Amino acid sequence: MTDLSALKEANAARWLRAKLTRNFVAPAKSLVASKPTYQRVEAKTGVPWFVIAVIHEREASQRWDTQLGQGDRLDSVSVHVPAGRGPFQTWEEGAYDALVNCPPYAARNQDWTPGGALTLLETYNGLGYAARGLPSPYLWSGTDRYTKGKYVRDGVFDPELVDIQPGCAALIKTMIALDPTISFSGVKPTPQPEPKPEPTLPTSWWSVLFSILRSIFGKR
Repeated sequence: MTDLSALKEANAARWLRAKLTRNFVAPAKSLVASKPTYQRVEAKTGVPWFVIAVIHEREASQRWDTQLGQGDRLDSVSVHVPAGRGPFQTWEEGAYDALVNCPPYAARNQDWTPGGALTLLETYNGLGYAARGLPSPYLWSGTDRYTKGKYVRDGVFDPELVDIQPGCAALIKTMIALDPTISFSGVKPTPQPEPKPEPTLPTSWWSVLFSILRSIFGKR
């Protein structure tokens, strides 16, 4: 059983240290150009648009005639996991279904810090790499956090195979360079109550008080 808290910490640390080893400007530019479409899905699901974008690249190479969940045809019932989804009339309809109704239920995630978002993405692809103590190429391909090793199909791991697809973390780092408004969120601080102002006496009261004190102490 993978410790997700530990995996979040590991992915957060990898995010801080990771350096790109390949150029992903072309796919990143295309993803940023489609920001308005991804933002419409973000508004319905709560999943940050750039997270939706990198799933779209990894699962479907940014094709708009496919389902976000697994890259199967939009106008057919999906056969790959998640299977049995669709058909859908629009890409956005299929994306909503994948994020809301299918594991790992990205729309339910509340942690969009670097560790939380990246671990959600890794869970989306599977935790087989984490179980082996390895960085997932789904995230880290194209960075110095990953060298080799890839699952060629469910349960079959090739330790020498190199994933050539851009990893989600590599894509996000490249997208941030193109669109600096992209940012992970952190835990919101607990609102602190504003200090109550000390009660003040009306000016007229100060005049009355001064007169009383003067009458008491002013005469000896």
